[in-house]
Amino acid sequence: MLNSSTSKLIDFNLVSRISYFVFCISHFFPIFEMMKTILLHPSYFPSIEQMAAVAKADKVIFEVEDNYQKQTYRNRAYIAHSNGRLLLNIPIKHTGKRRKTKDVVVENDFPWQEQHWKSLQSAYRTSPFFEYYEDDLEPLFTETVGNLMEHNLKIFDLLCELIGIDIEVSKTTSFEKNPDITDLRILVDSKRKTDFKAEEYTQVHQANHSFLPNLSVLDLLFNEGPNTLNYLERNAIRSQ
Repeated sequence: MLNSSTSKLIDFNLVSRISYFVFCISHFFPIFEMMKTILLHPSYFPSIEQMAAVAKADKVIFEVEDNYQKQTYRNRAYIAHSNGRLLLNIPIKHTGKRRKTKDVVVENDFPWQEQHWKSLQSAYRTSPFFEYYEDDLEPLFTETVGNLMEHNLKIFDLLCELIGIDIEVSKTTSFEKNPDITDLRILVDSKRKTDFKAEEYTQVHQANHSFLPNLSVLDLLFNEGPNTLNYLERNAIRSQ
């Protein structure tokens, strides 16, 4: 039988080895870093960078108390087309007054849904997995959209389901300029230069132009299919 001092020594050695192992894994393999809560803006078919952040987190808090800003991923997304990057932009109703994003209403006098869907069909009909996801995505372009934020949150839920991301989601109750969680709201800025360097994958129009990085996650989904989650986890971004 082991005496108490020997038992404590064994326990100490075991804990030390486990701690060292965890350190090595987290240091040399970033995808194994401790999961965290991140703060994001709901966006229209989010960028690969944003969904890579989601794939690494265990909880997303969506900012719903912010003031609306133009020219962001709140109402735009980029896809790959034969001529390069193609912008999909949701028109919104202008009031001439400052308002919160959660109060923004979509302008449906313009057939934007029909045009976006035709653009996706034209761009990705020959991609490996467009037809696999087509029936799930089509209602987002045929059912009438009213509130922009609600539409973006609906898109996020569906994307997580299709990609296989299981994550807890909640919303802010007040706007905080300097929150005490990982603040990734900057990712909604479509004009910002990103240092996100993800590995290249085969894009359906790559023969017509060079690889187009950090498009909407739809581009990754249509080209990589079930491998999308693995790609996002492998290329997860570090904290900003």
